[in-house]
Amino acid sequence: MQLTRYTDYSLRVLFFLGSHPGERCTISQVSEYFNVSRNHLVKVVHNLGQLGFIHTIRGKSGGMTLAMPPADINIADVVQRVEPHMNLLECFDKPTNTCPIIAQCGLKGVLYKARKAFINVLAEYTLEDLIPEGGLPATPPAIEIKSK
Repeated sequence: MQLTRYTDYSLRVLFFLGSHPGERCTISQVSEYFNVSRNHLVKVVHNLGQLGFIHTIRGKSGGMTLAMPPADINIADVVQRVEPHMNLLECFDKPTNTCPIIAQCGLKGVLYKARKAFINVLAEYTLEDLIPEGGLPATPPAIEIKSK
């Protein structure tokens, strides 16, 4: 299972805000911290605001904050509301399915069960559970990329 980059960025925004309780943070701060495109984050932040996970304030002294305590933000809820679909195979989407063995295939049921287990595990955690004690470090640790 692989989540989209959009979902990844959504979770990163929530982690960042959860690590800065009571502070109004900017998209630029999140963009710089995670070294991700500001343009991508604008869309993510707008959506998180519309979904009610964050409050956004426009203007020169604007920014964003969590709309609720981190303990009230369930990770499964975020993923299910942000991820465009959870289709693991083509056959999960009836309108576009072209698989000729759909009626005889046993894999679909197994993967439905796996997807449900994945969501059930995420449902056991809130944002508060996943933020390190004391929040994220002031600067992210360097990523070591090993060459072959």
